[in-house]
Parts: sequence; C-alpha cells; structure tokens
Amino acid sequence: MLGKLFDSNERQIKTLKPLVDKINNLEKDFEKLSQQQLKEKTNKWRQELKDMNETAQKTYLDKILPEAFSVVREAAKRTLKQRHYDVQLMAGITLHQGKIAEQKTGEGKTLTATLPLYLNCLTGKGVHLVTPNDYLARHGAGWMGPVYDFLDMSVAVVMGDQKIYKYDPEYQGSEFEGDEYTINLKPTEKRQAYECDIIYGTNHEFGFDYLRDNMARRFEDMVQTNLNGEWGAHNYAIIDEVDSILIDVARTPLIISTQAAQPTERYHQASRIVKQLIKDTDYEVEEKFKTTTLTDLGIRRVENMLSVGNLYEQDFEMVHLIEQALSANTLYEKDKDYVVKDGAVVIVDQFTGRLLPSNRYSQGLHQAIEAKEGVEIQQESRTLAEISYQNYFRMYSKLAGMTGTAVTEAEEFYKMYKLDVVVIPTNKPIARMDHTDVVYKTEAAKFSAVADEIAEKYKKGQPVLVGTTSVEKSQLLHEQLKRRGIKHEILNAKNHAREALIIAQA
Repeated sequence: MLGKLFDSNERQIKTLKPLVDKINNLEKDFEKLSQQQLKEKTNKWRQELKDMNETAQKTYLDKILPEAFSVVREAAKRTLKQRHYDVQLMAGITLHQGKIAEQKTGEGKTLTATLPLYLNCLTGKGVHLVTPNDYLARHGAGWMGPVYDFLDMSVAVVMGDQKIYKYDPEYQGSEFEGDEYTINLKPTEKRQAYECDIIYGTNHEFGFDYLRDNMARRFEDMVQTNLNGEWGAHNYAIIDEVDSILIDVARTPLIISTQAAQPTERYHQASRIVKQLIKDTDYEVEEKFKTTTLTDLGIRRVENMLSVGNLYEQDFEMVHLIEQALSANTLYEKDKDYVVKDGAVVIVDQFTGRLLPSNRYSQGLHQAIEAKEGVEIQQESRTLAEISYQNYFRMYSKLAGMTGTAVTEAEEFYKMYKLDVVVIPTNKPIARMDHTDVVYKTEAAKFSAVADEIAEKYKKGQPVLVGTTSVEKSQLLHEQLKRRGIKHEILNAKNHAREALIIAQA
C-alpha cells in the first residue's frame, strides 16, 4: 500500500479518473444527439479555435476534452459498434497531454488514438499518426475512417513507394487483398493527402517527405506545408510502437542521394590488401562503436604493399578505401547485416529482419562490401539531404506515443525527448503469464535449451513463436529443430517473399 501511495504512475492514473468520470456522465446526453448535431459540435469548435493563438488553443482543447472524447466515443459506437473502455479514455487523455501511453498488447491502441487525433485536429492543423510499417498505416486509417467521416473529418494514408490514399466511403475498391478495412481507401495526390485533417503514415515516409520538401525549388512542389506556410506539418504526432521508432532506430539517418563517380578497381585492391592484414597487429576493432583503425605497423604494411613512401600524403583516397574495406570485412557480417541475393548485396533491417533493396550504405561502404563478396560493384552515391528520426520528430510542437513496452526505457524517453511514460491499466486482469528471463553461460547452451523447450511444447500440441536477432541464428535454430524432427516454418530475410503465406498458415 505504501508503494502504491508513493508510486508516481498511480498518482497520474488518479488524476485521469475525474476526467473519465466527466466523459462517462456525458454519455447519455450524447446518445440522444443526431449525426448532424454531432457534426455541428465539430464545426462549432473549429470556428472558435480558428482565431486563437497557440496558448489559447491549448487551454481551449483541455476545456472541451470531455465533450470531444464523448463525441468520438459516440461516433465509434454508431459506426464500428465499438465503445471506448475507461482505460482507453485514460490512454487518450495521456496522448493528448503529450506523453507516452503504455498499453498492453490487445488493449486497443488503434481505437484509442481516434480520441486525441480528433481533438487536436480541431485546430485546423494536420495531425499525424506514425506507424512502423505500411500495413499498420493503411489498416488503421481504413478501419477508423468511418469514425472520422461520421464527424466530418478527412483522413489520408501516406505510404512507401509514393502510394497515397484518402478515405472515401463512396469508393469501393482495394489494392490490398484480404484486408477488409481498406476497400474505402481511394488513390489520391500526396499534396491532397497532407491537406487532410488526419494523416496516417510511416516514420520512413514522413521523414523523406520532409527532406524532399527541403530540396523543392518551388513552394508548389512542397507537400508538408501550404503555399503560405500557415499550417505547419509538425503540429502534433502520435507514434505507434514509439520505443522502436524513438529509441531503436532513432539515430538511423534518412538519406536522399544521387549517383557520384564511377566505381573503380581500387575497391577490389583495397579488399585484397585488408584480407592480408592481421587483427590487433595491423588494425584494431572497436565493436561497441563500430569503428576500425590501422595501427602504425598496419600503415607501414599497407605502404609496402602499395609501394608508396607516405600513404597519407601520396594517396589519401586509398586511406578512405582501406578504412571502408576494414569495416566491411570485420564489422559487417553476411546473413546478419546483409544478404547476397541475385548477385547484389542487400541490407537487412536489424529491427524487422526485412530486406531493404532500395537502401545502400553510404561513403563507399556498400562498394567495399560488394568487393568483399566478389559481386558487381555499383556506382557510389553522393548525399544530398539527410536527417535522423531523432531530429525529425523533435520538430513537432507536441509529440505522444503508444506501445506495449515503454516503461523500461522511461528514463531515455525523458532525457532525449522530455516525454513521460504512463502505464495504463488493462481493461480486465491479464491472463497471460510473463516469465522472467533465463540467462545461459554460452550461446550453444541457450539454443540447445530453446530447442528442448520447443520440443516439449510441440509434444503437447502447443504453438510456439520464436524470435531471433539475425538470419544466421534463425538458421542455427532451424537445424536444431530439424535434427529433433520438429515440423516448423522459418521466416527470415532470405525467404521473406513467403511471409504472408507463412503467417496465414501459422
């Protein structure tokens, strides 16, 4: 009891309950209103917010929050036949306050987001819901589209490969087979999508659109702001799987590049030289910081191989090529960091295990890996624009996040983004058992134990999902299960084309 009394999370939950009570007290009154009367509330609030400054708008949004949330709850009941639970209202308030709501898996984050998105887009400034992949963006917008449409709010989806859709209840067609929620997503122009009230999209696409806007030569070619620059694109964003986007890939650079000089035979030469060098004698590797450096002895050996007196004075370009070749040969592993597919080096996303065929390492590193693997060396690229996710999302006036696992990184979220984490209670007690971690002395012992555990569950007829950190480790476990005669499917970057089929039959 004392622990709960002094627990800051409990205190925050207690401050949310009076607001939840207000919303619940309004429910009976809002049930009596027609759709037109609910839409009129949207229009009334928009008009009143229109001429206010930013500070006044913030105060006004806090004031109308119970009514606005009641309007959204009523719209969801009538269109989706789903009613927001009290815990979802708590999470919605947390998101509106610019905090991170930790909701356990299955607690309805998609429905929760409709509350703060509606409230914040009343200001007339676009609001963004950021997802880690295209599927979640289109699925969320298509599923929640009827709620926004009911309240006279427009919604759009911005996806990879320049695919853009706008929710239109009259449109009956879908490019996404098997996804019942996307039949009302109609292809549109990107600029029209950004002029919508609510925009769903991936972190990847929002970031690249920002870079493209900064490279545009005319205002007319910009998409994330209007011609007068009156409404900024970076008003309010809710980030789904916020720990993945703001922590795991936060420093991943988004780069727009163009082709530079033609590749040369010198990459092969550098690769051959590096393969003759000895670790710890000729060069040192800092795996923690992903850096390699030549020792004095190593520099002399390279100079002897190239027949030059002073490498740094006579052939500085080769210094760079040697350094990249060292990184390629010592820090980047095949079937972990990249795979060789159809005679080309393809990067593997470290967080999703997916292939990234359109991505290339910069500053000659990709060419160094191609030389290492003996495949055709492609042209080098020159960086034109670059930004990290960390810097991009800091531009938003208000930022919020949702995830099932945030409290473990609460300190990092506050230090880097000044974001507080609030753990939202579950609607019903959790039936799932979350066991503590088991630590093994060696990797071999760990994988042997994992295989034994799977075999035990397999005998009971219990389905098992296993996640590994690399293609190589998934193959290792695959071999162990084969030896034990356990029927299974393997899904990694090498056979990701079969992903939908494997998941459908799981």
